[in-house]
Amino acid sequence: MYQSAKYTLFGDKALRVEFGSIVSPEINARVHALHDAISNAQLSGVCECVPAYRSLTVTYDPEKIGYEDLVSKVKLLEEALRVRASERKARRIVIPVVYGGDFGPDLERVAQYHNLKENEVTEIHSRNEYLVYMIGFIAGFPYLGKLSEEIVTPRLETPRLRVPQGSVGIAEDQTGIYPRQAPGGWQIIGRTPMKLFDPSWQPPALLQPGDYVKFRPISSEEFSKIQASEGNKKHLRRNEDSL
Repeated sequence: MYQSAKYTLFGDKALRVEFGSIVSPEINARVHALHDAISNAQLSGVCECVPAYRSLTVTYDPEKIGYEDLVSKVKLLEEALRVRASERKARRIVIPVVYGGDFGPDLERVAQYHNLKENEVTEIHSRNEYLVYMIGFIAGFPYLGKLSEEIVTPRLETPRLRVPQGSVGIAEDQTGIYPRQAPGGWQIIGRTPMKLFDPSWQPPALLQPGDYVKFRPISSEEFSKIQASEGNKKHLRRNEDSL
């Protein structure tokens, strides 16, 4: 059932558009469709659009556009989206991952938490296809969902000061990938050699909202080969749209 978007003032220089009260692929698709529509329209006075799981925050310059005028323009764009499907085709990308050991120091903890074996956690995590709901936390970090209830696991009680680049983690019913070394409290179960962020790329983040990700277990030897090669992009091309 279609739910109308809710428009509210967010601070003194932002508009919040909420599409629903639950997290779902359908609602998230509406968030990113409106984000793209506003970006393409290049509305005067709009500074930035920040998409989340079920809402879009639009910051603006009050000296260039008033709140009511902005709401009116955004509503017109949102209403137009109701009568046509999004033109953006979702990419499907395979991400290679070494699970456990030094690459995934929390895999054993996650397995014990659910009374599973480590290889069972690996199988459950890698068998599903995950939607990239949004990018946040640090540049290029993808929030992926929804995780199987079999391995939903709380964050660490004490976050690490350094989580290595490429680490694949679990936090509640989400999974994600650290594009660079950073502090973090996610349960780290593996690591990918794939590069996820480079300022010289256009766009700079490898994964984009609306993409789908499938994890593929690999050996540490294959990890080293991919990491040592110039083949990040070539590897992506081989795996893109292959799900």
